[in-house]
Amino acid sequence: MECSLTARDRVGLQDFVLLDAYTSETAFLDNLRKRFHENLIYTYIGTLLVSVNPYKELGIYTKKQMDVYMGVNFFELPPHIFALADNVYRTMISETNNHFILISGESGAGKTEASKKILQFYAVSCPSTRLLDNVRDRLLLSNPVLEAFGNAKTLKNDNSSRFGKYMDIQQKALFSNVFCKGAAVGGHILSYLLEKSRVVHQNHGERNFHVFYQLVEGGEDDLLRWLGLQRSCQNYRCLVKGDCAKVTSINDKNDWKTVRKALSIIEFSESDIEHLFAIIASVLHLGNVQFDANIRGYASLSNSNELHWLSKLLGIQTHVLQEGLTHRKIEAKAEEVLSPFTTEHAIYARDALAKAIYGRTFNWLVNKINESLANKDSSRKTVIGLLDIYGFEVFHVNSFEQFCINYCNEKLQQLFIQLTLKSEQEEYEMEGIEWEPVPYFNNKIICDLVEEKHRGIISVLDEECLRPGEATDLTFLEKLEETLNGHPHFVTHKLADQKTRKTLERGDFRLLHYAGEVTYSVKGFLDKNNDLLYRNIKDVMRQSQNNIIKLCFPKTEPDTKRRPETVATQFKSSLAGLTDILMSKEPWYVRCVKPNSGKQPGRFDDVMVRHQVKYLGLMEHLRVRRAGFAYRRRYEVFLQRYKPLCPDTWPNWKGTAAEGVQRLVKHLGYKPDEYKMGRTKIFIRHPRTLFATEDAFDVCKHQLVSFVSTPLLSATRIETCWRATANWNLPACMDNSEYLAFVRQNYLTRLKDNLPKSILQRNAWLTAPPIMQEASRLLQKMYIRLMVRQYIRGISAQRKAQVLSHMEANSCHVPVIKYDRNGFRPRFRQLIFTQVAAYLVEEGKVKQRMEFSSLRGVSVSNLSDNFLILHIACDDVKQKGDLVLQCDYLFEALTRLSVVTNNKNLVKIVQGSVRFDIQPGREGFVDFKSGSESMVYRAKNGHLMVVSREMREIN
Repeated sequence: MECSLTARDRVGLQDFVLLDAYTSETAFLDNLRKRFHENLIYTYIGTLLVSVNPYKELGIYTKKQMDVYMGVNFFELPPHIFALADNVYRTMISETNNHFILISGESGAGKTEASKKILQFYAVSCPSTRLLDNVRDRLLLSNPVLEAFGNAKTLKNDNSSRFGKYMDIQQKALFSNVFCKGAAVGGHILSYLLEKSRVVHQNHGERNFHVFYQLVEGGEDDLLRWLGLQRSCQNYRCLVKGDCAKVTSINDKNDWKTVRKALSIIEFSESDIEHLFAIIASVLHLGNVQFDANIRGYASLSNSNELHWLSKLLGIQTHVLQEGLTHRKIEAKAEEVLSPFTTEHAIYARDALAKAIYGRTFNWLVNKINESLANKDSSRKTVIGLLDIYGFEVFHVNSFEQFCINYCNEKLQQLFIQLTLKSEQEEYEMEGIEWEPVPYFNNKIICDLVEEKHRGIISVLDEECLRPGEATDLTFLEKLEETLNGHPHFVTHKLADQKTRKTLERGDFRLLHYAGEVTYSVKGFLDKNNDLLYRNIKDVMRQSQNNIIKLCFPKTEPDTKRRPETVATQFKSSLAGLTDILMSKEPWYVRCVKPNSGKQPGRFDDVMVRHQVKYLGLMEHLRVRRAGFAYRRRYEVFLQRYKPLCPDTWPNWKGTAAEGVQRLVKHLGYKPDEYKMGRTKIFIRHPRTLFATEDAFDVCKHQLVSFVSTPLLSATRIETCWRATANWNLPACMDNSEYLAFVRQNYLTRLKDNLPKSILQRNAWLTAPPIMQEASRLLQKMYIRLMVRQYIRGISAQRKAQVLSHMEANSCHVPVIKYDRNGFRPRFRQLIFTQVAAYLVEEGKVKQRMEFSSLRGVSVSNLSDNFLILHIACDDVKQKGDLVLQCDYLFEALTRLSVVTNNKNLVKIVQGSVRFDIQPGREGFVDFKSGSESMVYRAKNGHLMVVSREMREIN
């Protein structure tokens, strides 16, 4: 890692811990973006790995790459998921304790792929024997099977996991006469909250679970005939509700072959496979069952063909199925009577049965895989756990599923901070360094809001589900308002102030999660939480001759009149169990980031990534890691690298490594508050101290090469070299004048070879050493002006027309940040242009319409802050005032505005400050200035203060 510091201007920092402005979200994003554009998708925060989905093949997961990272010190090579996997593996073997890797991120960020890469690395790194190869193959091939039955295409991801998965990889130490290494000898999988509702309903643009399409598209002709299926997804209602049966990125036929092969290797019997496919086909037939209302208004089956196939595939008599789908058993005094369904109740019962069959079959499948992975060896084993679980979800409409998923993320964030603090504190104590308390947001208040007994949302939901009388989704909402009135993280339409009320429907409630606000619709909460299956339908399924159905609906299953636990309570209990599992292991983290919503290679959407950085808790984690010391290394490693910088430690140090490091840092002039000496490591507080050391080392290397290649090598010349490098951080003097001259020449030479190639790269200016910073700033301003002039002179009239046309075509829809007129709160919006008006849109809802005829002008600053203020003529005090926006596509947006308004004088460049109308009669101000880093905040005088980086200013 230290080797990469000399290239940090071009490729960014490999570890965010070394960011000087570590509290700046802008600096964090700049570093992530810089690395992404260099195809460097991995970056560390200490031992946490941040992974950005590249949406293209990078060729970095080959067997050769695996070999490179095996057995290498974690920070010795560039960040990689193989480095993390190897370090976990070696730590587990050497310390014989258990570990887990938590992989999180939103749908489409690459969680499933990250999990696969880790499994593949362990498969290759393990010793090879016939027994171990069998275990390895089953571990690897469990993935395509679980993906087929548990993954689906969503709007955000073509292979989205619709369940949470925790996998234990059991390792056993194997001793040879040379070394000890571990081998995978077994595994175990736990699944969480399968999205069963997808079986009967999909949103537009989404699909059902993959396995249905794989069977229809890839199943052999004889198999489809036996199952009563046709080779067309359009024939099955539960496959076309999303109007997206065919997806170009998915090859269902090939995936079917993979799943068939995997089932055989995992040792599913032919009988099991036959009955499994019969169940999948039965769900398709069940989805096609339709009901008509008879003359008495009760439900009757309208198609007997589907019932015939259900009877054959499930091994249940036709009349028994028909009765179960159209009637319900109720108790009247001492006897049971059949009560006919209405068509509405019959459809509910049919869908509930389809979800129950699929959900229970999925659980059977997981248990069957676990039997195949079970390790029969009773000797002591260590474990690496892999947790691949859904990330924080915010959709246009958020329902019960998103509530559960986001509750899960709250719990994991709570655990994440606890374990990170614990890990940091333990290292400090072990090294004998005083621990400094770290301020952080404790999200316990939000977890309690959801899970607290008697008062939490889950308790209120359960109470409404179980109480007698007419309970509805709206009575549940009313009970929440009564119980949680005044809670700082909960609001509804009724409880909100007048301004917030406009953003909430009457059937909504809003939670302020650690990651931001999410609005939930209560529609369907009670039904989804109850997940009821009528008792007589269970009785029907117990008559099945299908061996898997027999296990899924056992006759020994308790059939008491007492209601089973609700879905939310079961999920709450399973999360508590998962937390206990994770707390007993050493944590490692992979945070996956989605760079854009269009799955486009090379595109980095700042607004979207900024939101993920927030809800993944990356800044919080960085603050914890940087609360004390940015950099720490074992004495032996630090001394081995930097000993040439001190005459006393070069070429060989005779004492202990700790004494050598102490002598070295004293010689380099480290101040007492810049470092601490632990028992086995040196702790350096500020990244700039390390950077200066590394820069001096880089210069020293070049001087050593130059000196060694000189025939007349003298002691005097060597002494001059050491004296110069020893005084590199002092003002110019006799001892360092030659050295500083070398630094100036070296920087100018490197700058000449790394000048930006176009005006679009003006931010890629080589960072200057301290002695050259002022000169560098002046050179950059001159160079930018020169590039602008050359660009303007070189563009032809025809090219200008093409550019304007391109901008007009591509700037109709741009992401912006809109700052509220009162309070300047930032809100993510889309700015859409038409020929007559501009629209400010949030998730499909038009928040404001602005006719171009009412546009008085546009103000932008002379700095590179990307702010624009749209001045709108309005006389009515009820109308909204001027718009304050920040847009990464400022040039395109301004061009579009100039073209559609046919007004070349529309845009005014201001310096210092601009006034805008909050509403008629009320004014506000935006102040612009340059500084050391970009910031936007509300100043004490009530103005919006916009700070741009000083080096970017163009006069």
